[in-house]
Amino acid sequence: MCGIAGEIRFDGREPDVAALGRMNGWQRPRGPDGSGLFVQGGVGFGHRRLKIMDLSEAAQQPMFDPQLGAGIVFNGAVYNHPELRRELEGLGYRFHSHGDTEVLLKAWHAWGPEFVQRLNGMFAFAIWERDSGRVLLGRDRLGIKPLYYAPIEGGLRFASTLPALLAAGGVDTTIDPVALNHYLSFHAVVPAPWTLLAGVRKLAPGSLMTIEADGARHERSYWALDYSRDTADERCSFEDWTERLLEGLRAAVRRRLVADVPVGALLSGGVDSSLIVGLMAEAGVRELRTYNVGFEDVGGEKGNEFEYADIVAQRFETIHERIFVPESELLARLPEAVTAMSEPMVSHDCIGFYLLSEAVSRHSKVVQSGQGADEVFGGYHWYPELDGSAHPVADYLAAFRDRDFDDYTSLVSPRWLAGDESAAFVAERFNASGAKDPVDKALRLDTTVMLVDDPVKRVDNMTMAFGLEARVPFLDHELVELAARIPARHKLAHGGKGVLKEAARRVIPSAVIDRPKGYFPVPALKYLQGSVLERVRDALGSRVARERGLFRKEYVDRLLADPGGHLTPLRGSKLWQLGLLEWWLQTHLERAG
Repeated sequence: MCGIAGEIRFDGREPDVAALGRMNGWQRPRGPDGSGLFVQGGVGFGHRRLKIMDLSEAAQQPMFDPQLGAGIVFNGAVYNHPELRRELEGLGYRFHSHGDTEVLLKAWHAWGPEFVQRLNGMFAFAIWERDSGRVLLGRDRLGIKPLYYAPIEGGLRFASTLPALLAAGGVDTTIDPVALNHYLSFHAVVPAPWTLLAGVRKLAPGSLMTIEADGARHERSYWALDYSRDTADERCSFEDWTERLLEGLRAAVRRRLVADVPVGALLSGGVDSSLIVGLMAEAGVRELRTYNVGFEDVGGEKGNEFEYADIVAQRFETIHERIFVPESELLARLPEAVTAMSEPMVSHDCIGFYLLSEAVSRHSKVVQSGQGADEVFGGYHWYPELDGSAHPVADYLAAFRDRDFDDYTSLVSPRWLAGDESAAFVAERFNASGAKDPVDKALRLDTTVMLVDDPVKRVDNMTMAFGLEARVPFLDHELVELAARIPARHKLAHGGKGVLKEAARRVIPSAVIDRPKGYFPVPALKYLQGSVLERVRDALGSRVARERGLFRKEYVDRLLADPGGHLTPLRGSKLWQLGLLEWWLQTHLERAG
């Protein structure tokens, strides 16, 4: 994984090399092993490199091939690049490096933009043609790798992080009212193409954008998740689906072992991460390093799952590291985590993941992680509530949305009010073809949108803050497509994720499966107390916040009067949502050029 950046001019001027340098500089943590700039005519590209595949300088980026008359900057990992390389060699292509970047460039040349259909992996890239001046931007099917872009006067810039675009300057930082509605409705999820800033957009997962030399842009989707099933799928037994799923999981984990450095694993002690560790051991990984983070016990509730992670580590004889983080360190390091956020994220997991990534990066450069299983295999409580629903949109919103439209209108100042965008968005996604069952409609929305801009973005931002590559086998697109064919009843079995749990029983100890799901909120973030409450109070009461005027004062005062008393349906703090947003804006906008 790496950081990419670029500037494309449409007005005959040369790219701003200093701006490119600032974008590259901001993204240094994503790629601490090397950097490069390439400027030619009206295009300029920057790259920060994390050496995972082909550790030699032959794989340095930006990569330009004079024979092809094309170049590339690429962030991610394509796991089937050895197979693609052999196929391309059969077509007469010669290679000078051993990694995946050169494979992507030559695959594009051989097969055109449709080459993305052949890729298995996580990726964001820009490919440019020397003679035509055309640029192609692309993002992987499930949005594991980010790609932001910002129109500027006479051109367009793109980067792997939103703050890198701010560092370059010239960005419209006005708040986008539609994005604000989504943020306040979906616990900080802002779906593509929106971001909270009117001048910045993000390429949607599974999309390509073609940018012509004159500035004309065309965006299209190349992948959609389809929950349609044939008769054979419906008749396939629970046991047969379990077998097929286990084979799909084995393939997904095995693919993600492709690297020129050792691959470790994040081991929370839950079913999902434990299963990944078991499958990595089954695949023959030797001296497997595993990592588990835990926090202080609070109010009689345990703050860690060390005992369950230990069971798995001992069973598979991993080199296991417990990482204990006291609450005082969580809170002291919170400002750093906010700085690492490309967009504001309210999840308590952010700071824990940030500190875990710091510790893991001392020993590993690549880890496999268990994100995505709940969304793909039906692990959340609202899925059973939607089973057989006659009003799926309303029922989903009632369970998932942080505030209804009346509450939203009482919170947001008139200048920033939008319509009921969140309800319209859910209705549009639920009404799209390819999913008839209400549970399938929710699974598809959560997998392709809510997962992308919450857990997946969180993992990318927090791991890449320390040059750590996280791979997510549960989001292997072939596995996700297989899961979509499994009838919802098999996912909802056994209290949720039934078919996945049954597959796991064949690999990991049952003690890890037959227990309540763990979750460790940070009390100071959930109930807003101590130094965090003071930081939130200062941010919301600051002069810049008053001038921005996002929220009605009487609403904010009501929340501040009872900081722990205003929770969303999913038990998140309404005050933390507002405070974190303002904190993030003040952190990043002051750096804008």
